[in-house]
Amino acid sequence: MIARTTPASVTLLAAVVAGVGGCAGARLPGTEIQSTPETRAISTALEAYRSALERRDAATILALAAPDYFDNAGTPDPNDDLDRAGLERQLPRDLTALDSLKVLMTLRRIDVNDKAGTAEAEVFFEQFYRVQTPNGLVARRDADVQRFHLRRVGEQRWLFASGL
Repeated sequence: MIARTTPASVTLLAAVVAGVGGCAGARLPGTEIQSTPETRAISTALEAYRSALERRDAATILALAAPDYFDNAGTPDPNDDLDRAGLERQLPRDLTALDSLKVLMTLRRIDVNDKAGTAEAEVFFEQFYRVQTPNGLVARRDADVQRFHLRRVGEQRWLFASGL
């Protein structure tokens, strides 16, 4: 005997398959990262940063930085450390030196520590820009893996603690 399919049974089957597939591993678009409220919020914060960087919008970038922002630039030398006050001074100056900035970010990993309310996002970061030099504008391209450290503020808002 052949089972009959009706529009109702097809709809039910589709719903069951979608439900099982959705539970098994919804991913952030274009990644292998599990889609959770935390990873979606962090991805949104990263996109807000990328967009503000392209617009050279220092005020928006500073609004994404935690009040206790601190970055040691990955070195033991304290001379290249950057705290929130230094970021507020340096960022607008650095952004005004850039021209025609295009930023591509490929999200590679997000690790969330729910208990601590912190996260680390690993991103392949490419920048295409021109920078003003004494001899005029010079085209540049930078590409590197960058790690952003974020801190949860409230329910689903994440601010950058370092890495900008």
